[in-house]
Amino acid sequence: MLEKPELRHLCDVVAELGPPMELGQGRGGRRRIIPIIGGSVEGERIKGRILDLGADWQTIFADGAGELDTRYSMETHDGALIDIRNFGYRTGPQEVLAALGRGESVDPSLYYMRTHPRFETGDARYAWLNTLICVGTGAREASRVRITMFEVT
Repeated sequence: MLEKPELRHLCDVVAELGPPMELGQGRGGRRRIIPIIGGSVEGERIKGRILDLGADWQTIFADGAGELDTRYSMETHDGALIDIRNFGYRTGPQEVLAALGRGESVDPSLYYMRTHPRFETGDARYAWLNTLICVGTGAREASRVRITMFEVT
């Protein structure tokens, strides 16, 4: 049997959000774009700020579950630029998902929000990020998203 993977805390991300833009019904569900307009990244090995340079392209399914597809960038405290792509799902009871859809803050223990972040940079100081496998657990608040990211070791 192979070794069981462990999780190591990588960072906490707070992504500040702009107002959602509703695209309407698409082939797979209701489509929305939520601008990512700033925020912060705090971790032992990486810290910096989220740039006003990204969005979450969501698909909301008939049952209220959301498929999250984000792309945004950060600048580290020491000047490196890092691209972040984060794919995931948010699901739970319909009344909870409806409250989140209205922009209400809801206790994150009442719904499931998990992501798979990927990083890319050309900065040699952070090249170790380019091949990490990570998972994240998230919470949607009125005007921001919080995600705690873990490296799979």
